[in-house]
Amino acid sequence: MTAQLAAPAIGSPTLNLSVFLIFVFITLFIVYKVTNRNQSTADYYAAGSAFTGMQNGIAMSGDFLSAASFLGISGAIAVHGYDGFLYSVGWLVAWLVALLLIGERVRNTGRFTMGDVMAFRMRQRPVRAAAANATLVITFFYMLAQMAGAGGLMALLLNVHTRGGQALLITGVGIVMVFYVLVGGMKGTTWVQIIKAGLLLVTVTFISVFLIGKFGFNFSGLLEQAAQNSPLGEKLLQPGSSYGTDGTSQLDFVSLALSLVLGISSLPHVLMRVYTVPTAKEARSSVVWCSWSMFIFYLGILVVGYSATALVGSDTIVHAPGGENSAAPLLAFHIGGVVLLGIVSAVAFATILAVVAGLTLAASASFAHDVYANVLRRGKADPRSEIRVARLTALVIGFLAIIGGIVADGQNVAFLVSLALALAASANLPTLLYTLYWKRFNTSGTLWSIYGGLVSCLVLILFSPAVSGGPTSIIRTVDFHWFPLTNPGVVSIPLSFLCGYLGTVFSRHPADPDKHAEMEVRALTGIGADL
Repeated sequence: MTAQLAAPAIGSPTLNLSVFLIFVFITLFIVYKVTNRNQSTADYYAAGSAFTGMQNGIAMSGDFLSAASFLGISGAIAVHGYDGFLYSVGWLVAWLVALLLIGERVRNTGRFTMGDVMAFRMRQRPVRAAAANATLVITFFYMLAQMAGAGGLMALLLNVHTRGGQALLITGVGIVMVFYVLVGGMKGTTWVQIIKAGLLLVTVTFISVFLIGKFGFNFSGLLEQAAQNSPLGEKLLQPGSSYGTDGTSQLDFVSLALSLVLGISSLPHVLMRVYTVPTAKEARSSVVWCSWSMFIFYLGILVVGYSATALVGSDTIVHAPGGENSAAPLLAFHIGGVVLLGIVSAVAFATILAVVAGLTLAASASFAHDVYANVLRRGKADPRSEIRVARLTALVIGFLAIIGGIVADGQNVAFLVSLALALAASANLPTLLYTLYWKRFNTSGTLWSIYGGLVSCLVLILFSPAVSGGPTSIIRTVDFHWFPLTNPGVVSIPLSFLCGYLGTVFSRHPADPDKHAEMEVRALTGIGADL
């Protein structure tokens, strides 16, 4: 039975790999051509703020539309139905927070990293160190999702089913990803994101329109066949397949929703993108373009997910190499044979490469700019040495991403991303909102908010069913969980707000009113942004 299920998943490994390598060579050539040989820190971190709102918005959607969106959500819809689609609804709504509260003010206040904003009116060294620590942890969890998606995809598309073989291929993906960052910086990475986002949107739109046409442009007929081809039956179309009616499941759903909606606007690699445009108006335009791109994409993914159930079957998907993450590739092979599977495999590989490249750039920029340049060198670092440290950090981050991807192989990537979002929403969002909007907020409150949210979220994740004690846990052989929810956002996010408040009101060192006034003028007008 296993052989029968695995056979259609293989397609033509040679074709799949060939199409992917063509994409890699084309994008590497583009990265090489657009790279400025004499890069300054502004070029390397923010591409010289030379992109338009439309270009940056498409790249921003490319930065977020990751393996979790393409592989994870389509698989979650195919297996769990309605509850699987909740991820994409939360991620789409989340951009309103970025548009209305975060994007413009962050762009005007900072220069390269999230630490620039958090430390603007605080004591520089401890706050920048805390911001960098949070960025590195969040980035690592997000990378786990992408590299786990790479492992499952390779098992499915290249007919590599041994752990050693997958580890070798994940290493290859990691090397290419690091090369993008080392050579191209933000400018090269942005063009990779634009190309990848365009490919992803065109592919998903084309497939979804074709699939609806296959059912006579009758979406209800597609849903009916999907329900017939799933063990859940009609429950596939109703809420409750993943999050049931008991109190714990409902609270887990609320926790997930909070993390999804509040996490995106505080992801370090997404926030870095607001610095790549020349004005605050273009920053707002970026978020609008990104929102529309994601709206079109997630409509298509809804069709792809249910079509995978209708045409392939959820049982076949679950038992295929890669599990839930194999839904979109299996569907592509079913409707278009090895050619369409090769195209989808290239888009999926490109998705993973581009997103991990963006994550690597964010992590390396945070360490080099916040820790090396402003903490260790006290703001007196030579730009060339700062870029050199950023590139060395990218190598280290790439190595850790490869190791993490091997460990997390087989997990649903959308679920893993939700944990990264919980960390971002806990450590970063309360601190950013307090910094931008609360006059009394001070250094103590900043440190309490960042570390309170980060540590509490990490501890709750470690002792949750996400890590141990469940059939879908990362570690299935032991059970040491005591926290009942798989996503800790409902506890750690309010706790971070509370820590920031208490740290501020009980601090003996009041906020600097002059720095707050300067920050408020700069955030609202852009005067002094110097980007």
